[in-house]
Order: sequence, then structure tokens, then C-alpha cells
Amino acid sequence: MINKEKIIQNYIEGYNQFDINKMIADFDESVIFENIQNGEVNLTLNGIKEFTSQAEKGKEYFSARKQTITSLIQDEITAIIDIDYYAVLAIDFPNGLKAGQELNMKGKSIFQFLDDKIVKLTDIS
Repeated sequence: MINKEKIIQNYIEGYNQFDINKMIADFDESVIFENIQNGEVNLTLNGIKEFTSQAEKGKEYFSARKQTITSLIQDEITAIIDIDYYAVLAIDFPNGLKAGQELNMKGKSIFQFLDDKIVKLTDIS
């Protein structure tokens, strides 16, 4: 069995480097991605193609971004990481955030695995 921690680290490195191929290297073809903000699901993606398409769009939003893992808890099928998130916006957003503005947040990601592949990823902020 491949170490889940290595798989997660590879995903985070890919995210930080804007390297989508690295991000999805350990995804199952039918991966499900959910983003939860303020307790509500605001994005659900089904399959690696939908995730890749959204990740490509997301690259345009930031001039820099970095997730840093602050803790990791895992069992046989699930790994939960707490993260510190830093980003610099590349564009103006409808909610009033401006290009060049820095974001600093804390969040959590839940990875679910099957046969050394990520089958579900949930981001919570």
C-alpha cells in the first residue's frame, strides 16, 4: 500500500505549484470533489475531467497560493488534514476582493481512498 501521506503531499505540492497533472496523479477517474464554505456545499465536481476543468479555471484566480499542512489524522480509508492557506488574488472578484489582495485562512481537507487512489476530496473553509 502506498502511504496516504505521500499521496496527499504530492497533491498539495501540485496545488501550490499550479501543476494540475501532479494534483490529479493519484485521483480515481470517478473522483468526487466537494467544496464546503460556511457549512454549505457550494461546489460539487464529478469525475477527473470536471475537476481538471475547474482546476484550470482556478489557476487564473491567483498569482500565488500555498497550502501548508498543520496536522494529519488518518485511518484505513480516510485522511483529514488541517491547512493554513495563503493566496494572492490575480483578478478582482464580484464580492469586492481585489487583484493583489492577500488571503490568509485556515481550512480542512478530507481525502477518501480506495486502492491507493483518491476517490473523494472535500475542502472545508
